[in-house]
Amino acid sequence: MNLDHPRIAIVGSGAVGCYYGGRLAQHGHEVHFLMRSDYAHVHQHGLKIRSLHGDFDLPQVLCHRSTAEIGPCDLVIIAMKATANEALLSLLPPLLHAKTVILTLQNGLGSDDFLARHFGSAHVLGGLCFVCINRIAPGDIHHIAQGQIALGEHSGSPQVRTEALAAELQRCGIQCHVEPSLIAARWKKLVWNIPFNGLSIAAGNKDTAAILADPVLEKRVRDLMREIIDTAGHLGHEIPLTLIDDMIDRTRTMSAYKPSSLIDFLAGSEVELDAIWGEPVRRASSAGIAMPQVEKLHEELKARIAAR
Repeated sequence: MNLDHPRIAIVGSGAVGCYYGGRLAQHGHEVHFLMRSDYAHVHQHGLKIRSLHGDFDLPQVLCHRSTAEIGPCDLVIIAMKATANEALLSLLPPLLHAKTVILTLQNGLGSDDFLARHFGSAHVLGGLCFVCINRIAPGDIHHIAQGQIALGEHSGSPQVRTEALAAELQRCGIQCHVEPSLIAARWKKLVWNIPFNGLSIAAGNKDTAAILADPVLEKRVRDLMREIIDTAGHLGHEIPLTLIDDMIDRTRTMSAYKPSSLIDFLAGSEVELDAIWGEPVRRASSAGIAMPQVEKLHEELKARIAAR
């Protein structure tokens, strides 16, 4: 992948896609945004990013209604919900050439494998975003905390391109590091996503501060985290138990943050039930490992969503 003058496409121009795509555009990259509901506003007014790392506006944005309008790109960044992955089968082909790199920033497990199955493992990278970010109005993005990306190759160990992309993201103001194992990194992120995204809905629409202010819920967070770490270890992905205190301490600094799944739930949108809760349980079960606490939370979420 040539990073000197790459054409970049953002598929999924919500909070995450607009923030990271916006940073790349801010630093001189040609970034094309696939937009639906925000198209008219952004086409006329551009993007407004409010960030703890510095506010910036992009008054002119290359936004499009279809991937056919964008055409072949060198880097395609996927930031849409994993619930819409089937749409990628028609969205991605117009964006691809023989050396296109596909970077998915999606949550949970399974998206990397889905893309590799349909477009080739050698084209696929995964990125894990550790970021608190919300879209508060059309074209208006609020970056609250953190913002780093962990990169990994679907096909195995990091390559020259992995390190080069990480370096370019850092040049563009995005904290980034390369992970030796993408799947291990995904399990590490689940240690936060499963309890906080899940309990924010299951416990009655609570933000992270409210969850941690309740001793019963904090204990449940810790118990879930330990079960996920134990499961990952049995599957060959070692995660230190010290991550539990580290994640909880960092979450306290987020103040009253609403996890993305809670925002989806409150908006009546699809929640990434399968990618975040269902797929980890299935992978554990296929290896003969039970995850009773995560299964219980998964069932609670399904009931809450059905009653919405």
